[in-house]
Amino acid sequence: MATPFEPRAAADAARLIAGYPLAWVVSRAFHSSPLPLLAETDASGAIVSLFGHCGRRNPLVADFRADARGLILFNGPQGYVTPQLLSRSDWAPTWNYAALRFTVDVEFVEEETREAIERLVAAMEGDRWSTDRLGARYEAMLGEIIAFRAHVVAAEHSFKLGQDESAEDFAEIVAGHPDRILAAWMEEQAKP
Repeated sequence: MATPFEPRAAADAARLIAGYPLAWVVSRAFHSSPLPLLAETDASGAIVSLFGHCGRRNPLVADFRADARGLILFNGPQGYVTPQLLSRSDWAPTWNYAALRFTVDVEFVEEETREAIERLVAAMEGDRWSTDRLGARYEAMLGEIIAFRAHVVAAEHSFKLGQDESAEDFAEIVAGHPDRILAAWMEEQAKP
């Protein structure tokens, strides 16, 4: 059964990752690292895997080689919503946010390490910068890094962005909230 806090469309989760790519990657041994990841989607826009890289010395590498199951957590736009934004005196404060939680099986894809770095640089830099600028240093760096693909086993998404507010309260929050990015996500998720 759908909850009021699910994203409006499957592609919204991928859009959140594109805008907020830094995720906590957590092993069953409870090692964790914040790592930037790229969403890989199917034809419907649903995320099927997350692609990234990390240092070979990161404890996650040994953990995921021993047990591939892990957890990946993304935080998107978020912010406190003060009662001062509303004309009603009996409204309580809340926190609005968009967050993604993935249970994954991690597969190391060493042969895709260069591609993982190139894709991330392209996503972050566009044509403003290229790994070509690193020269010989780039090849040395590649030996210290390993790519991985985290295959999605289960996903839970919570886009708590005011969908449960009355139309009047929602309009006041969106109009007055100082975080205009959060307000834009609220408006976008409220559309039918």
